[in-house]
Amino acid sequence: MELTFLGTGTSHGIPVIGCPCSVCTSPNPKNKRTRSSIFLKQQGVHLLIDTATEFRLQALANQIERVDGVLYTHCHADHVFGFDDLRVFGYRQQQPVPVYGNEPTIGELRSVFSYAFRKTQEGGGKPQVETIAVDGPFVFQGVEITPIPVFHGELPIFGYRIGKMAYVTDCSRMPRESLALLDGLDVLILGVVRYEPHSTHMHVEQALKLVERLRPKRTFFTHLSHLLDHDEVNRSLPPGVELAFDGLRITVD
Repeated sequence: MELTFLGTGTSHGIPVIGCPCSVCTSPNPKNKRTRSSIFLKQQGVHLLIDTATEFRLQALANQIERVDGVLYTHCHADHVFGFDDLRVFGYRQQQPVPVYGNEPTIGELRSVFSYAFRKTQEGGGKPQVETIAVDGPFVFQGVEITPIPVFHGELPIFGYRIGKMAYVTDCSRMPRESLALLDGLDVLILGVVRYEPHSTHMHVEQALKLVERLRPKRTFFTHLSHLLDHDEVNRSLPPGVELAFDGLRITVD
C-alpha cells in the first residue's frame, strides 16, 4: 500500500489566519498544514479518506488523477468541504464515485450538499457520487475495509482499517470493541491536536498511552494544531512515533 498524507492540520489549518505564534510564522515547510486527509493506493484501487477543505490544491500538489472511492470519517467542514472537487473524477471516470460513511455522516452529507442529489438543469456542474452507509466491514473492489467506531466528543464517527494500516482522527474516546479491531498494525495514524487535554480530540499523552497499549510498528500523529511544532515535538516522542506532515509518503506492506 502506498499512502500519502494530503493534509495534517486541524480545522483552522496552519498557519492560522492572523496568528503570530512561532509555529504559524515558522519557515519550516513541515509546519504548513492543510486540513487532514490521506490518499492511498492498494491493489490498484485509489482511495481517499475525507475530502478536506483544500482537496483541490492537495490533489494538484500530489498529482492525484483518479479517485475510485471516498471513505468519510464524519461530516465536519474540514473533512468534507472539498466534496465538490470530486466532480472531475466522476466525469473523467464516466461513473459516480462511491462514498462511504456511517448513517449519520451520509445523511448529513446529503443535506449539506443537497444540490448534488436533486434534479437540476442540464449543464449544471455537480459531483456525481453514490452514497453508501455502512455499519461494519465491507469489500470495495477487492480491498477489505473495516470501519472503526470511535467518538468525537459525543459524536459517533468512523476511523478505518485497511490491511495493517489504520486511520483514526478526531477521536476523543474509543470503545473496547474498537480497540480489538486495531490489533497487529504496522501503521497507526492518530489525530492529536495538542499537549493539553481536549474535549473532542486526543492530546499527546492520551495518544501515547494508546500507542503503548496497541503497540503498532509505526505511529504517525496528524490533525495537528499550531500548538505543536514539528521538529520540537518529534524530538520528544518515543521511537516509532512521529508527526506526519503534508506530502509525506509511506509504504505499508
